[in-house]
Amino acid sequence: MGIKLPTLEDLIEISRQFNLDLEDEELKSFLSLLKLQLESYKRLDSLPDYTPRVKYQRTLGRPPMKEENPYGALVWITTIKGKEEGKLKGKRICIKDNVMIAGIPMLNGSKMLEGFVPNMDATVVSRILDEAGEIVAKTTCEDLCFSGGSHTSYPWPVLNPRNPEYMAGGSSSGSAVAVASGYCDMAVGGDQGGSIRIPSSWVGIYGLKPTYGLVPYTGAFSIEPTLDHLGPMANTIKDIALLLEVIAGRDGLDPRQPDSLPQPPVKPYLNLIDGEVKGMKVGIVKEGFNWPNSEKDVDDLVSDSAKKLEDYGIKVEEVSIPLHRMGLDIWTPIGIEGATATMILGSGLGWGRKGLFETQIADLFGNSLKSRARDLPNTVKGFHRSCWHYEGIIFP
Repeated sequence: MGIKLPTLEDLIEISRQFNLDLEDEELKSFLSLLKLQLESYKRLDSLPDYTPRVKYQRTLGRPPMKEENPYGALVWITTIKGKEEGKLKGKRICIKDNVMIAGIPMLNGSKMLEGFVPNMDATVVSRILDEAGEIVAKTTCEDLCFSGGSHTSYPWPVLNPRNPEYMAGGSSSGSAVAVASGYCDMAVGGDQGGSIRIPSSWVGIYGLKPTYGLVPYTGAFSIEPTLDHLGPMANTIKDIALLLEVIAGRDGLDPRQPDSLPQPPVKPYLNLIDGEVKGMKVGIVKEGFNWPNSEKDVDDLVSDSAKKLEDYGIKVEEVSIPLHRMGLDIWTPIGIEGATATMILGSGLGWGRKGLFETQIADLFGNSLKSRARDLPNTVKGFHRSCWHYEGIIFP
């Protein structure tokens, strides 16, 4: 454990800095108390961490060769198989590189995590293998997942397979491109502010940000606990439903999930696709269209597609939610302050968690913050600097 007992001189300086005006005798008593408290920290730190058991063997794999990775979608190629029979038998699946797979290097799109090899499988990984899915690659993502483009990712950018001169969107850029280019049948992506939905839209596949807490985030790198989501990405709605059916449900390790949520399977999502839809009502949110930076052809395509639902007996109505226009303004302080507390001050874990502590991440990322903060993406450097220099933050 790297905590050093402060000296009396250190406490004098802290007292002065925070205008506490403590007397020498008070400072000496605090020093004695700190010594006792530090011993408790050391004893706690010596206890073994709980690590979920890794069920299935795997080989290390390798980085992709240039010719097998023309769009930069893949960051690591592997072959991991679980059970022989299950709902995902015959499906090739990629995993976003912010999700832990035991024994497989994980970068989270950043130099900050170089050398990190997880010792556990994320819950979604275990569930995929339990249902006979084959994991074939980790996919490139934006640097610490803090971008909606596909250009900040380390070790390389991700190109759009529809037109390589265009971005693929992010931050789950590699997952989207791996699906769109046919490398895999389905993929797991992550979403805090559009990171499944943006790249899915930009490369022309399906992507679902599930209801909050439906899919456990256990074993994935957190940005902000109230924003963290993992979800399915695929070329067909049926594959979206199938993968969601496998990965959804309470795991008992993720405090984002309500206790009322059942363990998997939550619902037979695949069967529900073929259910009766006549008489359903669908609302089209008026405030989701005609933004200053909207593209008219995209707005029109969504509106026209919604109207086609009427051919199946679905009632489609426009609804107004004025607060929707404030969505980005509401997200911004949550994203900034939450990411600061979780990623920077909390070394990737944050404080007050009730679930599994992935201490491996905290140890490596915390040390990287101290030794190589210069490698943080520009989208995060502002948070890091503000933590130690200012009482308030103003962003453009």
